[in-house]
Amino acid sequence: MKPTSVRIIEKLKKAGYDAYWAGGCVRDILLGHKPKDYDIVTSAKPDEVEKLLDNTKPVGKEFGVILVIEAGHAFEVATFRADQNYTDGRRPDKICFTDAGEDAKRRDFTINGMFYDPLKDEIIDCVDGQKDLDARLIRFIGDPHKRILEDHLRILRAVRFKNQFDFQYHPDTYEALEKHARLASKVSAERIGDELNKMIECPNPAQAFEDLSEIGILEYIIPEMEAMRGVPQPREFHQEGDVWDHSLKALKKCDAHASRDVKWAVLLHDIGKPDTFQLKERIRYNGHVERGAEIVHDIFTRLKFPKKDREEIKWLVKHHMMVVPLLEMTDGQARKWFLKENFLNLMQAFEADAKGIIPTDLSAYNQIMSRYRKLMKEMPRKPKPLLDGDEIMKILNLPPGEEVGKVVEELEEKQLSGELKTKKDAREWIKNRKS
Repeated sequence: MKPTSVRIIEKLKKAGYDAYWAGGCVRDILLGHKPKDYDIVTSAKPDEVEKLLDNTKPVGKEFGVILVIEAGHAFEVATFRADQNYTDGRRPDKICFTDAGEDAKRRDFTINGMFYDPLKDEIIDCVDGQKDLDARLIRFIGDPHKRILEDHLRILRAVRFKNQFDFQYHPDTYEALEKHARLASKVSAERIGDELNKMIECPNPAQAFEDLSEIGILEYIIPEMEAMRGVPQPREFHQEGDVWDHSLKALKKCDAHASRDVKWAVLLHDIGKPDTFQLKERIRYNGHVERGAEIVHDIFTRLKFPKKDREEIKWLVKHHMMVVPLLEMTDGQARKWFLKENFLNLMQAFEADAKGIIPTDLSAYNQIMSRYRKLMKEMPRKPKPLLDGDEIMKILNLPPGEEVGKVVEELEEKQLSGELKTKKDAREWIKNRKS
């Protein structure tokens, strides 16, 4: 991808135009990271880019952006521009073409406002981006209030970049974020969800969500999470603090390589506690897993997450207390759980939950994993059912219904426990059961 982007810049420069790498790729190069893509800015107008380069698509031509497909890679080639008015809080109403200096000033953060000439090995920095990179600061370019009012998504991007790179906020930037926190609610659900997904996968996701809360953003985008703050827990079991403190601590302890859905489930596993808090002989949250699953469904439906992700997170939240019952199950019952596709994800969530508690006790987790390894070694995959529903109904002379389903389930557990190994065994067991 990198050599191909350099060839595009060479073609533009050979034709007499200025052309540079821009934005995130320049930032990443200076931080010593490998860029995910190479965006290009140029003095060439969109029509001129289309004439000069092959295989182009006018994906954002009205904003000066042309997509160039070359060597199997896609590159955004944008003409230097200045933006005029953002009445919808997202896109400029009008643009005008300009030079590199003016183009840099319209961008969001100083660390994203630099250009780089790969042919001359030269940084073009009109916004003190290098200075802020060295100081590890997130700072809006120019007037921070104006930058936010232009595009409300920049509120979330500031939090994401700060925690992605372990930076700090410039005081003026932080003040503007606090003042305009409510505008985050005006961003489309899809864009909010995309930024939150990037935050939960950043190196310090717990701090990202702490920032969202402290700045005042979280109450406008996921108020159900903000409700966890200040909800007490029984001191004898949770010395780490309230529900909010425990949830963030658990997220900190979550395996960095865990899937995004697991990390979401860890963060939200106790989100049902605020609605189910009761003080009886001690603090209790009866039914909090069921309530939590309902809230998770509402949150991720609102954020327009794909159904597969939403259902996975919901399932993990609903069953995160299953580990203790697993210790008391028969081998057949336990193996039925062990063979579920997302069982190991459930165990990752449980481990993080346990590590997020003071005092920490991993004995139940270790017992389950030891049993899991033993039983899965004996039966690494789900066996083919010994009998199907039709055969069971014929033996028992039963119509389709709940009773047949119950027999199917019992038969499966007997098979998984190794008590029944052949069709003959299964038929004999059903006949004995009937009698």
